Amino acid sequence: MCGIIGVTGAADALDILLDGLERLEYRGYDSAGVAVMNDQEVVRWRIADGTQSVATLRHVTQGAPEVHAGIGHTRWATHGQPNETNAHPHLDCSGELALVHNGIIENHAELAAGLVARGHTLVSVTDTEVLAHLIEELLVETGSLVEAVRQALGLVRGAFAIGVMSTREPDVIVAARRISPLIVGRHDGASFLASDIPAILERTRDVVILEDDQIVELRPGAIVVRNLDGKEVTPRAMHVDWDIEAAQKDGYDDYMTKEIAEQPRAIADTLRGRVAPNGSIVLDRFELNEDQVKAVNKIIMVACGSSFHAALVAKYAFERWTRIPVEVDIASEFRYRDPVLDSQTLVIGVSQSGESVDTLQAVRHGAEGGAATMVVTNVVDSTMAREADAVLYTRAGPEISVASTKTVVASIVALQLLGLHIARVRGSLDDASFQQEVAALQSLEGLVAETVTRDAQVKAVAEAIGDARDFFFLGRHAGYPTALEGALKLKEISYLHAEGYPGGELKHGPLAVIEPGCVVVAMATGGPLKEKMLSNVAEVKSRGATVILLVDDGDDEAAAQGDYRIFVPSAPELHAPVKDLVPLQQFAYFLARGRGFNVDRPRNLAKTVTVE
Repeated sequence: MCGIIGVTGAADALDILLDGLERLEYRGYDSAGVAVMNDQEVVRWRIADGTQSVATLRHVTQGAPEVHAGIGHTRWATHGQPNETNAHPHLDCSGELALVHNGIIENHAELAAGLVARGHTLVSVTDTEVLAHLIEELLVETGSLVEAVRQALGLVRGAFAIGVMSTREPDVIVAARRISPLIVGRHDGASFLASDIPAILERTRDVVILEDDQIVELRPGAIVVRNLDGKEVTPRAMHVDWDIEAAQKDGYDDYMTKEIAEQPRAIADTLRGRVAPNGSIVLDRFELNEDQVKAVNKIIMVACGSSFHAALVAKYAFERWTRIPVEVDIASEFRYRDPVLDSQTLVIGVSQSGESVDTLQAVRHGAEGGAATMVVTNVVDSTMAREADAVLYTRAGPEISVASTKTVVASIVALQLLGLHIARVRGSLDDASFQQEVAALQSLEGLVAETVTRDAQVKAVAEAIGDARDFFFLGRHAGYPTALEGALKLKEISYLHAEGYPGGELKHGPLAVIEPGCVVVAMATGGPLKEKMLSNVAEVKSRGATVILLVDDGDDEAAAQGDYRIFVPSAPELHAPVKDLVPLQQFAYFLARGRGFNVDRPRNLAKTVTVE
């Protein structure tokens, strides 16, 4: 997730920019840059050195002359590799206008084609650079930076938070937002711009929160906010009394809670620009042609941990929609079982980091066996992304907490997008069914947003059974991998014994250890197997287990069969895991917090596994 900082009217503007970028490093990034106004000339430095970029930037700017205005950026790559050419700030053709941007411009390819046809030279492969050139054109026509920005934003689709400056108005910064957050503030004759409160918290605690489709003009010590129609508006002011660490967490107690709350946005960003207005699916970096897709007669997904569970959820959708058999393998075991591979096999690696060595080796083994390879990952230009034949990025943004939350749901959504795309190419779904599934995917953002707000009911259940030590999570169909992920989350952060099982497997062993004091968490949300799931619930209740039911809103009949119940919005069975995972994450969280554990840094675990 990218970070923005800007300042005008301060004698130490460059130091403010660099300090602000350091405050944004917690978000994760792969490159950084600043542009400053020096004697009515834009001077720019950019570094692509991973998470050392800001430190390197500070080193290379030592001795730079005093400046009073500038903008800075830390980049989490979405379009184009994380290199210096694609790093922000971006310039226009003249080099007199600089721009930083968070978000995704959905129609960037269309806009870029028009700009090139009109004589512009684009030097990067980012979606951002088109904005700099659009504003360049309109600035010539209007003579006003704020008006040029306003008109340019009327031409773009997507999410954005931008900061722009030009030599034509050297003490002015114009900023705007849609979906991506942006704040401004002022103090002691200077005005500040940032994507996050921590970036400017040392300079001011009084900030203005910009709303969607608002434009702000910053001058030294002065801020004017307008809507996209150009009408001046009164912005929402806020006084910040958090410390820096709390500000980095947006006021949440920890990163895990913050990242659970970010899941609706992770879903929206993963979908953004990939569903065309006509309902078709457009996948960037999907470099397998239609003939290759039609030739596939077997799909193997390889993954570990939470990514393995995301792949298991996707298997149900892939097989229904594409009619291609799908195998899901633990990546560390895949190449040792001598899998059958050929040119008609598609091997899909699922990895949050794109660097987990076991999944990387599994994807490489697939390629060595002649299979086409693809990776679903959250990190642009990771090793797996570079080596695979195709890649699909989840766009969930950095995940700081070790226990995966938002990257899991984003991976499921990305995989289901891929499944629908393959089904469309192969003609295995009729148009009505295809559009119905696309609409269901698009509804998940709202369903998850609603589910996230229901944490109080989850907390109450967790507190009621806080002394329990043994947990079984049961599910049927796509609820089975949901149960597996729920059990994993509980083990990871609360250190309690937890196992996930298909409901029908109870009689094949697990029922022997069900006794009073054991807690069973059952996925009983909708679907044709709900009655079978409730029969499994009756079996464990008769043996003294305490039952927690995950049930759809309004399903009081099913809810009555549990000792405790957690209600969630209903969704089609293939998509239900995305919102059903939320209360399971919260359940693990509240139990871990109740036991006094650090939910962000569980013992013995790391975010990326680098040894097999």
